[in-house]
Amino acid sequence: MNNTRLQKIERLVQKELGEIFLSETRQMRGVLVSVTQVRMSPDLSVSKAYLSIFPSEKNKEILENINHQKRAIRYELGERIGKQVRRIPELIFYLDDSIDYLENIDHLLNRDKEQVL
Repeated sequence: MNNTRLQKIERLVQKELGEIFLSETRQMRGVLVSVTQVRMSPDLSVSKAYLSIFPSEKNKEILENINHQKRAIRYELGERIGKQVRRIPELIFYLDDSIDYLENIDHLLNRDKEQVL
């Protein structure tokens, strides 16, 4: 498949999943779920979505809830992108902990800076 088309569909799925999670998390005060990256298989049958969840203390619980609602999320995605793609991809959700990793590095750097001073 053309790499440009694959990237366009990845961006489309990322945008639509982000909007789905935004509308669903409005009801839950203090919770934010964002889609940081989407990777599609070359045949567009599988979509791997990486999610960043705030607050990070609840990320396992929220990811489990999202996985239980996977069928409804796929249906909603199909309603939104059904005209642009032939087949709605299977969704696989992963936790993107890169923000926590960056915060840890920042904390370590600040700690080392304070020790020097």
